[in-house]
Amino acid sequence: MQYMSGFGNEFATEAKQGALPVGQNTPQKVAYGLYAEQLSGTPFTAPRAKNKRSWLYRILPSAKHAPFQKKSANKWASSPFQQGANPNQLRWSTLDIPREPTSFLKGLTTLAGGGDSHSNTGLAVHIYAINQSMVDQYFYNADGEMLFVPEQGNLLLKTEMGHLEIKPGEIAVIPRGICFQVHVVAQTARGYICENYGLPLQLPDLGPIGANGLANPRDFLTPVATYEDKQGDFELVTKFDGQLWTAEIDHSPLNVVAWHGNYAPYKYNLDNFCTINAVSYDHLDPSIFTVLTSPTNTAGTANIDFVIFPPRWMVAEKTFRPPYFHRNIMSEFMGLIKGVYDAKEGGGFEPGGASLHNCMSAHGPDAKTFEQAENADLSPCKMQDTLAFMFESCFVMRPTEHALQSEKLQGDYYQCWQSLTHNFKP
Repeated sequence: MQYMSGFGNEFATEAKQGALPVGQNTPQKVAYGLYAEQLSGTPFTAPRAKNKRSWLYRILPSAKHAPFQKKSANKWASSPFQQGANPNQLRWSTLDIPREPTSFLKGLTTLAGGGDSHSNTGLAVHIYAINQSMVDQYFYNADGEMLFVPEQGNLLLKTEMGHLEIKPGEIAVIPRGICFQVHVVAQTARGYICENYGLPLQLPDLGPIGANGLANPRDFLTPVATYEDKQGDFELVTKFDGQLWTAEIDHSPLNVVAWHGNYAPYKYNLDNFCTINAVSYDHLDPSIFTVLTSPTNTAGTANIDFVIFPPRWMVAEKTFRPPYFHRNIMSEFMGLIKGVYDAKEGGGFEPGGASLHNCMSAHGPDAKTFEQAENADLSPCKMQDTLAFMFESCFVMRPTEHALQSEKLQGDYYQCWQSLTHNFKP
């Protein structure tokens, strides 16, 4: 599978030589009898440095389909949710892989979300558990972009603009409005999705870190043009204003023969992240692990930060090394891709599971981790075979009714702190 490297670059790719026009975007007649179509991810008048758009040269335009009708959303929901949040620490066990045939749209379960998809602010967090590829069905999300974080099984994402294959330890982002299919490479797949209603995800500024570190732009990969030219009876599904809609379409919408621009899907291998950490003392804030961010109009306040906790050296002296006890104005949704998270060595947080600590909800290492870390040998050591992540947001995340009623919700999660003892010795 071929890719182009770079984050936010102006790309140009064609599956047939000569399909891309030279010198203008909308010639009177496009080569090969194709149609020219612009896909805009920002308003036309957005500043040049922030403007997101691509020109697509396709076999048939996207407008050619039957009218949309409402479709059941199963366990997929959009913010704002009707029920309110609560200040309790919440944690869910790993979601089971379904036994009956289940493809992507049916196998998506919403756990929580904040903000409002209608006003282009906030996010929703989902878990997918599937055992079947999408067949004769295509999907695009008009409400937001989708960040895929696989935990189990490889996915092949067939998009209008090319193919992305991702495995656990990699991520992919499908921008708002881009049509795609989800294919299961092996028998089953499970993972997490952050649906971003706000500004597109971007690389964080590095500030005093300097020119290098964290995620490097050249490690992000964008697909080359790949097209389907087939006719038949297909279903086109969209998520629009919080609802799923379905329409009949007589051809594959993945029919882009060539494209150029900077609005495109991409993937990234988390192994390429250059971790910044303390080398003298103290435990630095988790913001040093930010891979991508969706900013707000308030400087330093994120609609979403995507943060990872990868394998890394721990060398700080005279320091409590696991994550500290903490209350945060931001809300934190955590997932685990593999291994053990260093703040929850007492168990209960397994790969595929999730936790939610909302605004000012106190959390931190469990009692077992605290006792071990307080008495640990502080020689340099390397954390290995672990990969956790966090979706952090300025919005309170309201759990869905399904998530609160789920048998996977751990009603005893609070117990992990109850054996912490009174050690004060005045």
